[in-house]
Amino acid sequence: MGSYNQSNFQRLLSFTKLLTSHVSQGRHDEALSIFHHMQTSLALSLDPHVFSLVLKSCSAVHRPQLGVSVHAHVTKSSILSNPFVASALVDMYGKCVSLSTARNLFDEIAHRNVVVWNAMISLYTRNGNVFDALGLFEAMDVEPDASTFNTIISGMSGLDDGLFKAVEFYRKMRACGREPDLITLLALLRAFVDIAALRFIKEIHGFDVRNEIDSHSQLSSGLVEAYGRCGCLANARNLFRYMKKKDVVAWSSLISAYALHGEARAALEIFREMELGKVEPDEITFLAVLKACSHAEGLADEALHYFGRMREDYGVQANSDHYSCLVDVLSRAGRLHEAYEVIRKMPMKVTAKAWGALLSACRTYGDLDLAEIAGKALSEIEPDNPANYLMLARMYSGLGRHEEAQRMRRKMKEKGVKASSGTSWVVYQD
Repeated sequence: MGSYNQSNFQRLLSFTKLLTSHVSQGRHDEALSIFHHMQTSLALSLDPHVFSLVLKSCSAVHRPQLGVSVHAHVTKSSILSNPFVASALVDMYGKCVSLSTARNLFDEIAHRNVVVWNAMISLYTRNGNVFDALGLFEAMDVEPDASTFNTIISGMSGLDDGLFKAVEFYRKMRACGREPDLITLLALLRAFVDIAALRFIKEIHGFDVRNEIDSHSQLSSGLVEAYGRCGCLANARNLFRYMKKKDVVAWSSLISAYALHGEARAALEIFREMELGKVEPDEITFLAVLKACSHAEGLADEALHYFGRMREDYGVQANSDHYSCLVDVLSRAGRLHEAYEVIRKMPMKVTAKAWGALLSACRTYGDLDLAEIAGKALSEIEPDNPANYLMLARMYSGLGRHEEAQRMRRKMKEKGVKASSGTSWVVYQD
């Protein structure tokens, strides 16, 4: 190799390293700038790895035109046969153009390995088309890997009724000889947390410990939250105690666990321990603290104190959830006009949560004037929610103002709003 070509080759290696670094760190605009420089200044052909990286950046910053240009180039250069380039192209079209375009390209690829199949299956699950993903899984002409199973388990876990389908698919994964990994456990845990399925949570924890995955903070924090949702606060606390890395997510999970079960004083004490441990709270932490105050009596002043500290001490900007929580705390404490003032001064659009908390408390404390204000606001935000009309109607009836009560019911009828019957379901567990 001549010295000129050797110099170009060294520059190509150097640029490829820099490009890889930019993409892995999420600096996609910088990555595309490097790619442009590589194309215009190097006299050597770029390898498939470069194009797969560039396509990933195109997907991340939504640059379909550049992605199409890369597609044309790799087709002319016969690089499309590379599975990593092919999967990156499928992914780019699915994220930047349409699922149907991605599927058309997928169907045209002659030699598809598991990486290419996974790219298309992942696009379906990410867009909520879990049954299309399952259909593609059944059609696979190559052996699925752990990533294939993880993608579908994750998609199923996000469905309202997908828990048991996710568990069934997990069993299928094990039957195929594929070992679950961290991603599998996180996907399953997300579903189990939502319904507090203790037996399954213990199973994940056991597998986690046996396979020494428990050093991963995200999984450990998820288990702390899961045990907390089930009311197993001792399990949550013990797991937290033995965590090697207690980051803000772990602390917030433990605070949330205690807050959820009305252990407000304990939750606030954990927050103080967190501060003493020099771990800086974030917006999730403060939401957990405010919820702790909401779930206990007599903590309205504490809620105001922590709400003020968010911005003053930590520079955390309150969002609508924080404001709604504060309104709820003040409303439950009977400080209705303070709650209303918080609503009036909210720097963002007031949510149904905030107005709903105020309306519910107005019924408890018999403040009809504020109830009418809250009811009117709710009828504009969620006109099809029967609970808001019924609550006002019951307040009117309780005060002997039956004509107004009938008016609310007529309003419901005129708008076609019907009160639905209640339903419940149970997960049987050991």
